[in-house]
Amino acid sequence: MKSNSTSFKELLQNFETERVVAYLQALDLQELVHNPYFLAGAGALAIIALLLRWRMLLVTVLGISGFAWLLSYTLSRNTSLEGGVATDTLVVFVIGGAAIIFLVIYLLFIRGE
Repeated sequence: MKSNSTSFKELLQNFETERVVAYLQALDLQELVHNPYFLAGAGALAIIALLLRWRMLLVTVLGISGFAWLLSYTLSRNTSLEGGVATDTLVVFVIGGAAIIFLVIYLLFIRGE
């Protein structure tokens, strides 16, 4: 019994705030968006959620995947606000973000069964 509680405590130590924040800071968004395992996992979760009509899971997967791609696209183009002039990439970021938020609101609150 003691070994089970010890291994459980070791498992929980992986979820300490400092470790989670360090992992998120080390995470490369470009690598994540182009990782075939991430894409396959997100696609499989979206298909399962669509077939089983789990709307909350579907919206979460689509929202996170969409924002990850949008951030990756924006950061890869070296978007900056120097000079106060909006670049084309920044306009794509704003319009894409608004479209993703509208889709999330529509799927969660407006669309009925």
